[in-house]
Amino acid sequence: MNTLLILPLLIPALAAALGLLLPRRVWPRRALALVATSALTAGAAWLLWEVWHGGVLVLRVGGWEAPVGITLAADLLGALMVLLTGVMGVAGVVYGAGTLEPRLEAGAFHPLLLVMLTGVCGGFLTADLFNLFVWFEVMLVASFVLLTLEAGRARLEACLKYMMLSLLGSALFLTALALLYAVGGSLNMADLARRLPGTSQPALATAAAMLLIVVFGLKAATFPFFFWLPASYHTPPVVVTTLFSALLTKVGVYALFRTFTLLFTGDPGLTHRVLLWMALLSMVTGVLGAVAQYDFRRLLSFHIISQIGYLLVGLALFSRVALAASIAYWVHYVFAKSALFFVTGATERVTGTQDLARMGGLARSHPVLAGLFLVPALSLAGVPPLSGFFAKMALLRAALREEAWWVAGVGAAVGLLTLFSMMKVWREAFWKQPPHEARGSTGPAALLGPCVVLALLMVALGLGARPLYLLADAAAAQLLEPSAYIHAVLGGDT
Repeated sequence: MNTLLILPLLIPALAAALGLLLPRRVWPRRALALVATSALTAGAAWLLWEVWHGGVLVLRVGGWEAPVGITLAADLLGALMVLLTGVMGVAGVVYGAGTLEPRLEAGAFHPLLLVMLTGVCGGFLTADLFNLFVWFEVMLVASFVLLTLEAGRARLEACLKYMMLSLLGSALFLTALALLYAVGGSLNMADLARRLPGTSQPALATAAAMLLIVVFGLKAATFPFFFWLPASYHTPPVVVTTLFSALLTKVGVYALFRTFTLLFTGDPGLTHRVLLWMALLSMVTGVLGAVAQYDFRRLLSFHIISQIGYLLVGLALFSRVALAASIAYWVHYVFAKSALFFVTGATERVTGTQDLARMGGLARSHPVLAGLFLVPALSLAGVPPLSGFFAKMALLRAALREEAWWVAGVGAAVGLLTLFSMMKVWREAFWKQPPHEARGSTGPAALLGPCVVLALLMVALGLGARPLYLLADAAAAQLLEPSAYIHAVLGGDT
């Protein structure tokens, strides 16, 4: 079953190459992308099943043993993230069919999307830090081109900011890798986990840890490194923004989870306290930015920063309950935020604008669209019985169990501000009298279909939350007891 690990990389990579050979027509390239993302989802579900029942899976590429060769490894967290990647890939292809210009679909959009998915899956499955850097670059190159497809001046400016910050992050990443190699003599994460506790250069190891917090914080758009995200995420087509939101920043969050549960656990009083402050300030600044916004997509972009803060709180508290709560929150957040971004595409089609002040009355003219906004909006704010309520309550309960009363207080206050910002969108776009009569339609079924599916998933994860929390708890247990991961990757060397 270890060969399952190669499928999430081979399927989208081969499909991307084949897509470039197909005629520049919409249907062949769309059909190939749909088949590839569906196969990726099925393969990822199989991988998650095998990891859940059989433990960590490892594949040594070319038969080279770790730490010398390239090694792929999947624990429950990595496998779950790959499954989310496949699901969002399918949703993106379907939504793109309803919203993208035919010339984009007939051109490079689908091959680029598949290359990006390859990079994301590689980031989730790699077992060493240098290959994590490589997969970051694969993912970023594809995202640069997706961001600039038929770009105007505003989007080119946004892409330039995104590219410059990403290149700075890559340079810092290489510096951190050089420090880690000097300290531990390896870049394989399992090997480093074994070597770092006995290092004779603890100061250098701490410096590398701090540098990785900056690098992954920049890629995850946490405080104070988030400034590039609201400036760039509101400009590309909605489907591109949605996939960036669901996947790209999450690889940065995943890298923080992987390195700060496996490598840098010797001084959590320093490293995890830094992460806690970053998480709390991300929550607060993100939600305050959202409250102040009247551009629908910019508002949601600021919410990305706030919700990433929630994810990092669990890592910073560093307990099994807190990590499990963060992982469950992660799944809810990807579905809720993606559904909300998809809704912005429909509202723009109906009203011709993303300015909330110029919208109004959509609850009466388009009640289905209003319902599809309310479900993810209330879920994101943590209203029962939707998935966000249980995920947010689990995080607050984890903070209380650690006697971090002030963390729970900040989380509750940010939840109320999130609800306030969602109600502002409801009042402006859906409830108040429209300044102009909305005459457009929401478009084809492909546009609303993914919104419906994601809304149903949020309801299902709220009413039947137990399987997700069992999975999240098992994933958290693996993160806190990394000996199985280390033994699986290094084999006889342990």
